Amino acid sequence: MYQQVAFDVSKIRKDFPALHQEVNGKSLVYLDNAATSQKPQAVIDSILKYYTTINSNVHRGVHSLSRQATEAFEEARKHFQRFINAEHAREVIITKGATDSINLVAHSFGSAYLKEGSEVIISALEHHANIVPWQVICEQKGARLRVIPLTENSEIDLEVFASMLNEKTAIVAIGHISNALGVINPVKEIIRLSHNNNVPVMIDGAQGIVHENVDVQDLDCDFYCFSSHKFYGPMGVGILYGKEKFLEKMPPYQTGGEMIESVTFDKTTYNELPFKFETGTPNVADVIGFDAAISYIENIGMEEIMAYENELLAHGISTLKNIDGVRILADGAPKAGVISFLIDDIHPFDAGTIIDKLGIAVRTGHHCAQPVMDLLKIPGSVRASLAFYNTTEEIDRLHEAIKIVKQMFG
Repeated sequence: MYQQVAFDVSKIRKDFPALHQEVNGKSLVYLDNAATSQKPQAVIDSILKYYTTINSNVHRGVHSLSRQATEAFEEARKHFQRFINAEHAREVIITKGATDSINLVAHSFGSAYLKEGSEVIISALEHHANIVPWQVICEQKGARLRVIPLTENSEIDLEVFASMLNEKTAIVAIGHISNALGVINPVKEIIRLSHNNNVPVMIDGAQGIVHENVDVQDLDCDFYCFSSHKFYGPMGVGILYGKEKFLEKMPPYQTGGEMIESVTFDKTTYNELPFKFETGTPNVADVIGFDAAISYIENIGMEEIMAYENELLAHGISTLKNIDGVRILADGAPKAGVISFLIDDIHPFDAGTIIDKLGIAVRTGHHCAQPVMDLLKIPGSVRASLAFYNTTEEIDRLHEAIKIVKQMFG
């Protein structure tokens, strides 16, 4: 077990090898963390160790390497359970990422619970990954997809949401934190209102788990999902938490391999939870890498990370607002980790290209959230997304880069 250390950003940055390089002749400033985070050396080392020592397929193997790999894999699952405070390890499904998790819930829950005339509620803030799977299953089932509108400040309109809940509502699927705007959604109140109407709730936590403590039993959500690669772990791994009472009744999303209990040409029976939803050979090395990432985060402390990131965010917003012509989207809404902005009438792609030439990585475009950009009547935005290894000095470099963009465009 790691011993928690005091927060020291200069020391922390030494743990992330990718941060110490030059881009376009400038020292790298990495502000694209909402797309993917950089990885600490401890994560990289854990993956290398797996492949050079216990590389083997998990479960069912009787030889030593397989037993060791299986133990490491299942210990990681128990660690994920503890980290989000799930009641049981069997409620923790290993997936390929948040998108895979949402597809699993949409198609498996949808298969079991949606019928013609059912309604699924999402919000106007959603990432495409929490829109399209629900569109597909609603079309297949003859169900209706309903969208919670936003207030003038780009927050979910809770009053309208409450009025949308009815006996036809099968499930509510909401993002914890908007990847495009950084708005923190009132998920606990959404869950309470939904449960008052006997409606289950799935939370897309791809951004939420990164910036907030998540206790799924305290939230009382029915499903919660997130990705490793946004949370300082490797790509290709995600977690789906689901309450056992729903997972037991949901049919398998995919078939083959681990999800099988027995197979004959007449009938196949399915494995118990969580394996019923885990097909084929899992990404063992990267699950172990994700386990190491969470240990690394716990070593620093989520409370310390949250406090530091909030300071960074406040500094970033106040700094960028001082530049004439900069418009920060959803300014004033409760936010975490994201500053999404426009510079005068300069297209975000053009601004982002110049900013990159100055060694600063930001994301431009609609951020896989086209509907909210359409609502705001903008082509997209420049997005600076923060992590606990960023510094106020890096934000100040972004400030200077924006001024250069403005000068170049007159």
